[in-house]
Amino acid sequence: MIKHTNDPEKIFHLGKRELRSVEGIGEASALSVLSFDDWDKVNDILTHTVRNGSEIVTLADPEYPDLLKQIYDPPILFWIKGNAEILKHPGVAVVGTRNTSPYGRKMAKKFTGNLADKDLCIFSGLASGIDSIAHRTALEHNGKTVAVLGSGIDNLYPRENASLANDIVKSGGAVITEYPLGTKPDAGNFPVRNRIVSGMSLGVLVIESGIKGGSMITADIGLDQNREVFALPHPVLSPSGTGCNYLIKRGAAKLVQTVDDILEELPVGNDSDRNGSIVQEKKKKDWRKEILDERAKKICEILEEKAHQVDDLSDKVGMDTSQLLVTLLQLEMEDIVSQKAGKIFELK
Repeated sequence: MIKHTNDPEKIFHLGKRELRSVEGIGEASALSVLSFDDWDKVNDILTHTVRNGSEIVTLADPEYPDLLKQIYDPPILFWIKGNAEILKHPGVAVVGTRNTSPYGRKMAKKFTGNLADKDLCIFSGLASGIDSIAHRTALEHNGKTVAVLGSGIDNLYPRENASLANDIVKSGGAVITEYPLGTKPDAGNFPVRNRIVSGMSLGVLVIESGIKGGSMITADIGLDQNREVFALPHPVLSPSGTGCNYLIKRGAAKLVQTVDDILEELPVGNDSDRNGSIVQEKKKKDWRKEILDERAKKICEILEEKAHQVDDLSDKVGMDTSQLLVTLLQLEMEDIVSQKAGKIFELK
């Protein structure tokens, strides 16, 4: 309904017929909207949000990260403490086990530090272990980092990371959650929040993980979201690294030994500007001078305005995704179009 109206407030001024005309809104949902009158509860939530020192960002707000909008089930809104602009900064999700080994801790510091030095934001979940190391290392390198909670923003978990969360906010980073104020850190919340960690990122780096756990869930979600997935290799007999080795073995993740193995797969370059940014500007090829069919021309016309994720591009062009990908592949081979992480296409 937000996408239909572009303004959440308008939803409550629509009639039943208008509500029913929105795809996915049935009789029961329309009646729920029409009969809603619990504005005292809404005001109470807003009041407590202000008292907590946090803000609410909705799907309709300009601060909402573009990459997160592209996933299958983006959160309609989330609570945030800190700098909302940082959510749109190019970054990598760094995840791993709570039960770390000396090797895992060493690699988490090494890779996170290198990524932060390349001006990439570090996204993670503020959990004990690898997550905490990733956030802390980013701060130590004067980098940017965002923590995604599996609880209410006023119910920080784990408690021992309260000072780390404060340091993240003070450093210009952010702490966010889609869970309402007062929500407890129930076990079922964390796999759900992982889609946000990967959804804001260009890629997911699994530092250390067993064959089961939240990191493996994040990696699988990342693959579903068309994100790049990376994993560190571990000794064969290391139980804490079986998940990483499994991802590499089945081709679900790229084996990484240096930070360059990650950077070469992301839409970033090595040429730094005066602020240390590594976002690489690409020159667009003049596709009008090429011999293209009508479908290819239409794709290029749309991409000339801005880059598009494949599903969004499919809607605009009016082609099935499978057919569209074939044409895009041809354009890539002709060096007219390039693909970025998340199945995002742009003109060269």
